[in-house]
Amino acid sequence: MRASVVLTPPMSKRLIAKGVAALPEVRAALASGRIVVTLGTTNAYVAEELLGEPIDRCAFAAGFIDDRWNINARLGELGEIVLEDGKRVETGSEETLSSLAAGDVVIKGGNALDPEGVVGVLMGAATGGTVGRYVATCLARGVELVAPIGLSKSVHTSIVELSQEMGAGKTELRSGIPCGFFPLHAHVVTEVGALETLFAVRAFHVTSGGVGIGAGAVSLLIEGEESDVHDAFALAETLRDEPDVELAGGA
Repeated sequence: MRASVVLTPPMSKRLIAKGVAALPEVRAALASGRIVVTLGTTNAYVAEELLGEPIDRCAFAAGFIDDRWNINARLGELGEIVLEDGKRVETGSEETLSSLAAGDVVIKGGNALDPEGVVGVLMGAATGGTVGRYVATCLARGVELVAPIGLSKSVHTSIVELSQEMGAGKTELRSGIPCGFFPLHAHVVTEVGALETLFAVRAFHVTSGGVGIGAGAVSLLIEGEESDVHDAFALAETLRDEPDVELAGGA
């Protein structure tokens, strides 16, 4: 059986969040280990799925893109969310970093996804921000890096190549804040990966974009056994009233 679905941006974010929460490595760390959910719009939905309760999504973002590369005017109101053995804990960033070990999970969003599955992360901070703080430590210690990202952010250029061309001091004219670009290699979770994690189906990216409510939408084709496709389609339909994140820029 086959079904087509159109996911608006907030629907995609919620679906991806459900997929991240269902990953075996995330479930294992939730039961016994640490999970760090870094700031980000999609990550706000992930945090809600892991906590089982809503958070102030509009404060859980650092940089974002509207008509420019922008900074959340509410940056600093909420920090990263850390869970130990499934319970939220308050801890300093240095303490969190020093305690990370193999089996723990760091969840980091991104701004672009290339055909090789490499995530591009815009870096407005001179020292690299979140990626500068976590990525090397995660790779050195065997900490799992999970990257939730929507297929609407797909690009057709190598992120590795772009990262060598960009940098705050390399662009004379720009829309918004100056940024570098980091090529992040991680366990990527898109709408397709989320559906295939949650259900025994195959999913395919068909189109991106639209107009009005469909601006930024992603269209998917789902195939599999009838009951599985029905279940996947039904979940997508339940997400139709999902509210989007509204951000004000400070750049």
